[in-house]
Order: sequence, then structure tokens, then C-alpha cells
Amino acid sequence: MKFEKGSTNRARELALKWLEENFEEICASIDCGLPEYDDRLDVWRISVKAIKNTNISLGEIQIDRKLTKIVDYTEKNLMLERYSKLQKKSGAESRKKGLFYPAPIPNKVILGDSIKVLENFPPDTAQLVITSPPYFNAKTEYSEYVDYQEYLDFLRKVIVRCHTILSEGRFFVINVSPVLIKRTSRNTSSKRIPIPFDVHKIMDSVGFDFIDDIIWEKPEGAGWNVGRGRRFKADRQPLQYKPVTVTEYVLVYRKRTDKLIDWNIRNHYDHSLVEESKILGDYDVTNIWKIKPGINKNHPAVFPDELVRKVIRYYSFKDDMVLDPFGGSGTVGRIAYEMERRFMLIDREPTYYNLMKEVLSELIDGNVRVDYCTENDFIDEESE
Repeated sequence: MKFEKGSTNRARELALKWLEENFEEICASIDCGLPEYDDRLDVWRISVKAIKNTNISLGEIQIDRKLTKIVDYTEKNLMLERYSKLQKKSGAESRKKGLFYPAPIPNKVILGDSIKVLENFPPDTAQLVITSPPYFNAKTEYSEYVDYQEYLDFLRKVIVRCHTILSEGRFFVINVSPVLIKRTSRNTSSKRIPIPFDVHKIMDSVGFDFIDDIIWEKPEGAGWNVGRGRRFKADRQPLQYKPVTVTEYVLVYRKRTDKLIDWNIRNHYDHSLVEESKILGDYDVTNIWKIKPGINKNHPAVFPDELVRKVIRYYSFKDDMVLDPFGGSGTVGRIAYEMERRFMLIDREPTYYNLMKEVLSELIDGNVRVDYCTENDFIDEESE
């Protein structure tokens, strides 16, 4: 069928006018495709597309053969819905390829099992994980494990959850040390379990690259109370030598990626925060950190403030989310707040949850949001 010269342009003009009248809010972001005549329907058909993504049709406008009026079109609400979905998808792809944006989650203190709780959070929730897992067969507030393998399986599940919500290329710092299992009688020997080496196997298999082994050195005499080495001091017999342990491992891992650390710096969404987070003044030149143990009458094994402060300083930016899946006394949250980071603390022991809530409620400004919740709150949200 032959048409007058300029018919295609006329069809496009009519379609654009109709879009201007009906899509004022997004008119600058959408456009018409090439008009085509459909002799089966006896109408001109013009597709509607987003300017930034012309490969996907939002809908269609149909004009009568004589180019006098619009005779049909895709429902307006449907086109708006498709446009909204396209924008969200484009935004997500843009963030993935360009700047990094963390999940906008406020400070949280949660009573519950980390394995279950962390299932409820999306990728990019945390930008740093720092934790000290419960000792194997040492903390009475945690249930006893049937055997050492069950303990390792438990740690693995927590580490897997942390890996899922930790941002690409960001750090997981874990404080672990060998554990001494005391002998049960005079006829049996004590046993020392090399937990750090087994934890490394887990971290590697889950998807973390080993970065550093920092040695936390305590003052001489700090480990004498455990009794290790006393017999040798008295007898001085060969084979009985056992040094008093005054060190622990602070193992540093990075979530596996093919991107260099510079990528995490260059692609941060706010370069002013990167600049403000620069490490000025003195810093630790070696991997030996001499730090006194922390003391808290309400918790048997607390993180020293200085240790947490160093880790947050070296491995995060301001406004990052710092996660401790074994919150304990809340030291990580307290120091994170002081250093202008967000925090998420989880612990399954009600006593520690209440302790964290008390300490942080007294410390934090009322204008700063902190959500205090339990594992059941997430279950209730899902059921709704």
C-alpha cells in the first residue's frame, strides 16, 4: 500500500504528542520507535521505548490508516509498571558495573542464631566482618558440641552466611587460637586443638582468600593462670616443655574476587568518606600487635577495645556496616559507632543481648537509629 510522502513522520508526531499528553512525568525519558503500517489490522503501529534502553518495548500506540487519531494503545499503568521495572534493573546493573552502593541497613542488635538471622539480609549488607567465635567446649552459655567436627560444622554455617552478605572484595577478620582441653584424670593427657588451622580450611573452601596472620601478643604472664608450663618449671625434664601461651591469631581474609583492592576504593559511592577514612599518623608496621586483654565482669572473653579499633581502622571506611555474628558484650558495635561506622551484632544468649542493649542505649545519641530485635521478628515478617 502506498502512502503520501511524510506519512511515517506524521505517525511519529501524533504518537509523540499523545505521549506528552499522557506521560508527562516520564515524557523526557521515553521515545517512539519507527512507525510501521500493519495491513492486517489496517493501522499504524508505533512502539514506545525508554531512551536509555531502546531494545525493550514498554508498549504500543496504534493510529488509524489516515493518520487522524489514536485508535488503541497499551494500558498506561502497564507501561508505567514496565518502565519502573526497567529503571530498577538498569540501576542495579549500573551499580554493579560502576559505583558500589551498600545495602541501606541501620544499626542492629539481634537476639538469635546467626545462621538463621543472616538468611534474612541481602548481599552487600556488611562491608567488614570481625568476630571471635565461641570457644570449643569452653563457654558454658553455649551448648556443648557432640564433638569437634560438629563445632567446625557450626562455624562453617555461620561463615557461609557471612560470605553471602559481605560485599565483594571486603574483609573478614577472625580472632581464633588453639584451645586446651584439660585432662580428665591423672592417667590421661591434656589435648591442644589447632583451631586456627582448621578455620583456615573452612574460610578457603567457602570463598575467602587469606591475606594476613596478625599475632596478638599479650603481656608476659597473661596465660600463666591456665597452668600450662608449670610442671616443666618445677621438673625441667626434656619432652615436658610447654611454653605459656601469650598470643592469639587475628586472621585476615578477603572475599574472593578477581578485582584488586583499588577497585573497592575507586568505585566507592562517596569519595569524601574514603578520604575521611585515610589512616593518618602512626600505624602498625608489623603483624605483631601488643595489646592487653580486655576485661569485662559480665563476659569471660571480651575483645580489647584497641584490637577492634585497629581492625576497623585498617579494613573499613566510614559508614560501612561492621558485622559481628557473635556479639558478646558488644565491643564491636560500641567501637564501630565511635568510629562512625554502622554495626550489626548478633548473639543467641539473652544475657549478652540485654548487656549489648544496655551498653549501646546509654552510649548512642537518640538521633541515631538502632534496631533491637529478635530472631522471631524476622519469622513474623516472613509470615505476614
